[in-house]
Amino acid sequence: MRSRLIRLAGAALLTLVSSASWAQGLIVDAAGLEAAIKRGAIVWDSRDTDDYAAGHIPGAVNFGAAGDLFRDANREDPPSAAVAAQLFGNAGMDILAREVVVYGGKGDPYAYYAARMIEYYGGKHGRVFHGGLDDWKAAGKSLTTQPTKLAPVKLVLNAERVGTLWTQDLIERVKAGSAQIVDVRTPKEYAGEDIRAIRGGHVAGAVSIPYETNWVDPATPAKLASRQVSTKDGMSLKPAEQLKALYGKLDPAKETVVYCQSGVRASETATVLRELGFSNVKVYEPSWLGYAGTLSAPAEAEVFVNVGALNGRMATLQSRINALEGELAKLKPAGK
Repeated sequence: MRSRLIRLAGAALLTLVSSASWAQGLIVDAAGLEAAIKRGAIVWDSRDTDDYAAGHIPGAVNFGAAGDLFRDANREDPPSAAVAAQLFGNAGMDILAREVVVYGGKGDPYAYYAARMIEYYGGKHGRVFHGGLDDWKAAGKSLTTQPTKLAPVKLVLNAERVGTLWTQDLIERVKAGSAQIVDVRTPKEYAGEDIRAIRGGHVAGAVSIPYETNWVDPATPAKLASRQVSTKDGMSLKPAEQLKALYGKLDPAKETVVYCQSGVRASETATVLRELGFSNVKVYEPSWLGYAGTLSAPAEAEVFVNVGALNGRMATLQSRINALEGELAKLKPAGK
């Protein structure tokens, strides 16, 4: 009876979210971005410097690709609080006191990751412009190539790790069955057919809901690659009612842990869930890279990398490269 009441309460919580207004909280549209700018918000372009230089939203600041700046090159974890304070401070971004709206390309999970880094280091006012540069241009808004530089600020940050779990935390929840776990990777990654770590598979008990299913048309990237479509319109978020249906089997009142390969794609789904009214959402930061490498961590559809076969393929590839280099050397004119 008690569990039934909890489920009913969760369902009622979701119905409070309006499909017309849900995109003006943690996730904003072009009008929401303009309103934030009028309030004095900082606009953070999370793309790389070349993309920024080619054209960006007027007034936006950029200090490099967020995915490179805020991920350790070896472990793909966020950097220390001291490093983050220097990055934000040098860019003039007082994340502790100012509202910040982050954008990239439409549906770019790195924009969501950047916004999550604001919260990770203690900021309280990070938002995401999901439509990004694509929707800004579609709305007839102007771009500029003139960079914006803010005066540096001195920050003292703490890695508060808000909304974040680590491997031992997740293992404890898996064994206790105390959390609902969402795997936002591709179905093949989930099934252990696409292995991107020492082992494939998924966290025991996790459900598969790929992050692209948040979009109107999850196949849009593939369609763009094959030139079936010419815009990213399909990467718009589904209306709130459809998103509620997508996550309808989850309990909004229960702790919800989201993970992917390294914490980027999970950032998008985690933000969507929070926007829908899920009250206790956490990202498992090390994601499958960390979990797969902890061999004692309970997994399902578990498949280990065949190192011998991989070495064999690499040796074959190297032989082909050597052969090609030999053929090219024969074609090179004498004396050059």
